[in-house]
Amino acid sequence: MLIGVPKEIKVHEYRVGMTPAGVREAVRRGHAVWVETGAGAGIGLDDAAYRKVGASIAVSAAQVFAEAELIVKVKEPQPSECPQLRAGQAIFTYLHLAPDPEQARGLLAAGCTAIAYETVTDLNGRLPLLAPMSEVAGRMAIQAGAHCLEKSQGGSGTLLGGVPGVLPGSVAILGGGVVGTSAARMAVGLGARVTVLDRSLARLRELDDLFQGRLLTRFATLEAVEEEVLAADLTVGAVLIPGAATPKLIPRALLAAMKPGSVLVDVSIDQGGCFETSRPTTHADPTYIIDGVVHYCVANMPGAVARTSTFALSNATLPYVLQLADQGAIAALRDDPCLRAGLNVHRGRITYPAVAAALGYDYLPPEDALATA
Repeated sequence: MLIGVPKEIKVHEYRVGMTPAGVREAVRRGHAVWVETGAGAGIGLDDAAYRKVGASIAVSAAQVFAEAELIVKVKEPQPSECPQLRAGQAIFTYLHLAPDPEQARGLLAAGCTAIAYETVTDLNGRLPLLAPMSEVAGRMAIQAGAHCLEKSQGGSGTLLGGVPGVLPGSVAILGGGVVGTSAARMAVGLGARVTVLDRSLARLRELDDLFQGRLLTRFATLEAVEEEVLAADLTVGAVLIPGAATPKLIPRALLAAMKPGSVLVDVSIDQGGCFETSRPTTHADPTYIIDGVVHYCVANMPGAVARTSTFALSNATLPYVLQLADQGAIAALRDDPCLRAGLNVHRGRITYPAVAAALGYDYLPPEDALATA
């Protein structure tokens, strides 16, 4: 199979879909890999590193899209990329379609097979391709939030860890999954007062055991969320419903009662965000202020640490890339229910229920879609 790796074009996105090590594995199995020139340059992976392991260097993204049978990316195809996709071609990347009707229309019109990293599952129902970037984003949420609390950034001037004789800052984390746990690790490590809210008592028990009393846990009723957010210097939105739009947990009306200069970091922004006032921002212009509250809503947070993120993501995606290449996309999707859970769009139909519900499309079960392929 011919695998194509285009350069990412989202603002300040330096990650790349495959590392030279991954390309080497694919080439060893007899596949051809075309990498757009400069695709890995932002993280120190130059064209020579790809050539050394057997990749061909394409002079443009158009060449990659025109020739490849399988496109491997990091971020969702941008408006200029969707028209370059075609029927019979598969794309394997993060999609986050539920809050993105424009992208959905583009993929449906292209007639391609679109497989989303964020909805691929393992045998236990976990999300193995979302987890590495969730770990990065959770850690970054505290790093970014601590920076936003600085007075020069519009924050209250609070140091999360405090100093002897001065109370530390307070952090509320909405969601106790991979993002929330990673954020808690960083916040506890800095010495902040940390509360994690979640609707799973089993998960809260696990966190209580894991952190051995170094953080607080609360069941996430509306009242508990309001109380913790109003008391927090930094609130991290870490809620995920796989494939679906994120519920809005913080209404606009609550902002006026929050601490002046407090910070909201919405890690859920890829799926629409869990604060009513959230809107996607970029690393070039990451924050905005509403009612005195700083919002950090960068939609590709791990892109800021692109080298670490690329290697972490590639470690997780490579087995699936090889599976798709070895068997062909349709056969691989038919054979593996965990991979098939990643199928979001196929031949002009939506094949993931939460995406169909969020965007108002008819849902076609992936098994039915693939049966006629």
